Amino acid sequence: MLQNLRKSTWFLSGTILGLSLAVGHGVYALKNGNDIPFEDLQAFTEVFSRVKSDYVEEVDDKKLIEDAIRGMLNGLDPHSAYLNTAEFSDLKIGTTGQFGGLGIEVGMENGFVKVISPIDDTPAARAGVMASDLIIKLDNKSVKGMTLNDAVKIMRGKPNTDIELTILREGESKPLVIKITREIIRVKSVKNRMLEPGYGYIRITNFQSRTTTDLLKAVSDLQKEDRLIGLILDLRNNPGGVLNGAVGVSDAFIDNGLLVYTEGRIDDSSHRYVATPGDSLHGAPLVVLINGGSASASEIVAGAIQDHKRGIILGTKSFGKGSVQTIQELRNGSAVKITTARYFTPNGRSIQAKGIEPDIILSTLRLSDRDEKATASYSEKDLEGRLSNPNGEDEGDEKESANENLAESDFQLFEALNLLKGLHILTSINKG
Repeated sequence: MLQNLRKSTWFLSGTILGLSLAVGHGVYALKNGNDIPFEDLQAFTEVFSRVKSDYVEEVDDKKLIEDAIRGMLNGLDPHSAYLNTAEFSDLKIGTTGQFGGLGIEVGMENGFVKVISPIDDTPAARAGVMASDLIIKLDNKSVKGMTLNDAVKIMRGKPNTDIELTILREGESKPLVIKITREIIRVKSVKNRMLEPGYGYIRITNFQSRTTTDLLKAVSDLQKEDRLIGLILDLRNNPGGVLNGAVGVSDAFIDNGLLVYTEGRIDDSSHRYVATPGDSLHGAPLVVLINGGSASASEIVAGAIQDHKRGIILGTKSFGKGSVQTIQELRNGSAVKITTARYFTPNGRSIQAKGIEPDIILSTLRLSDRDEKATASYSEKDLEGRLSNPNGEDEGDEKESANENLAESDFQLFEALNLLKGLHILTSINKG
């Protein structure tokens, strides 16, 4: 089988709807290593023969060989895997930002399917699936004992068909049952808007082949809308994607120096990526939001910005996936995904099983009505019979309401905006 590896190689990261993807770069080169002991090969053929002759049901030869390959790769680490032709085809479609299913990035944990994050504006997100949820049943069928690909096959399906997910969620006393209707998932990886005049917001949901181009366009659109004096880059619940997307996004904000490098056993798996001159924000302050759902390519961006001190990282510790996988197509149209290297931030940090620690740790908080009443403050505007403001009080009230709504709906983003304002003030003072 190893003689049949094609030259075409796919470099990906993250997990999309259970289809395990990973930050990848480098080419897996076949090298002559130690000979396999004859007795080990003999044991394999004996087991194969025994299953063929003695198993209670007849088993197809192709299935046995494919399962043996899966077992070999699955035994290496959680990110190495065998992809049959259908799975490899789905993976390639996923990198374009369009695929069928629920819209969940998943992995495996203790035999269960773990949600890394739901993708924005997908059936899973709308149904209330959350990062770190453990899926224990799919349509009343236990996932215990399933491979990740087995679970994905069940979750994938024709649009407008339903599936029930039984979920264990931290803080809940009993499992949750969530019904989701499948649909074609079309993921727009970059979204942007102005939070306030001069203060922009860009969210990257995952890293696709066009993410860098879309990011630069989003920055340009914000700059056309208003003078951009600060930007929030939201990478929360972003599971990763195409490596070149992560490098390109980092390069968009960093003017020079190393962005990320990889190290592996073979020469072709070791690479260094260096920034090109230019900063799309022209030095304007930058705040990056991350959380436990920010993985792989997201961590490359956050790590590069943090090491270069180009911006402030705010939120909670990231997922911690710092290994590199290379995906190679086989002659029969299937593929193998093998961990070939580790990646490191510009300062030489490995985030593998460690994650990126934010510069400012801030957990997600939601203010209840009771909290708001308990902390309510009163001012002149609350007094009955007060004088009106000749300069237009309504405009001021609207701005305050907008900020209150942001604080209630997304406290981390609210604090990121306040931090960004502070950075702009400090920058202005230093320039002055």
